[in-house]
Amino acid sequence: MDLFTGEIVRVENLRKTFTLSRKQQRAEKTSLSRKVAVDGLSFSAYRGEIYGLLGPNGAGKTTTLRILSTLIKPDEGDAFILGHSVRKEPQAVRDCVGFLTSELKLEGFFTPDYLFDFFGAMHGVDKETLAGRKRELFSRFGIDAFSQVKIADLSTGMKQKVSLVISIVHDPDVVIFDEPTNGLDVLTAKVVTDFLGELKRMGKSVLLSTHIFSLVEKLCDRVGILIDGKMAEDGPLDAICGGKSLEERFFEIYRGIKGDVL
Repeated sequence: MDLFTGEIVRVENLRKTFTLSRKQQRAEKTSLSRKVAVDGLSFSAYRGEIYGLLGPNGAGKTTTLRILSTLIKPDEGDAFILGHSVRKEPQAVRDCVGFLTSELKLEGFFTPDYLFDFFGAMHGVDKETLAGRKRELFSRFGIDAFSQVKIADLSTGMKQKVSLVISIVHDPDVVIFDEPTNGLDVLTAKVVTDFLGELKRMGKSVLLSTHIFSLVEKLCDRVGILIDGKMAEDGPLDAICGGKSLEERFFEIYRGIKGDVL
């Protein structure tokens, strides 16, 4: 990886398949026992930018981000975060990546205060630095008044805020968000999207997945359009849109691949 170009993430020919249960086959309306979730995917993301993976449900967005976060391994190909291979150096990748998903479930018995300290210790953050991070992030997201409240007793929005600050407890250089505003009320969603912009201004690199056109248009410098696990288009947002709205361009690309099926 050429760090002088500012390339932070490089994805090379990723492929991932899953075995489908009978129930999943019925849901997918297929008789096939295997599903290709990611199919030869390649792209790069750069320092200080927000890169968006855009696509419909089942396009491979979540699988891709889970591979980049080392939660699952690819069947083929590799990806590099700050030069570290997700296949060969997973711990080095985890040290420099923060990953947030709407599916992250925090243990309801514990408090935000306890969990922040617990995950900070797991990442090897020293106590003084951890205390400073806690003051900064709890204040930034309004968690202070709820720091001793059990997770089970928090609102959905507050749980998401707690999940967010825990995911970046170690001040990672690369932040990966899977559907960052999924299920959030409008106020909490604005807090999260504003913070994504702030991370970019801080020089962090942000990768996010979404199916929301307006979110990509508001936040992203570059976008990759995923359809059936393959990269249909990849590049600067304005170049892909070509003067049209992102929604219009997406459906042009989609129909060009899938036909007029909408």
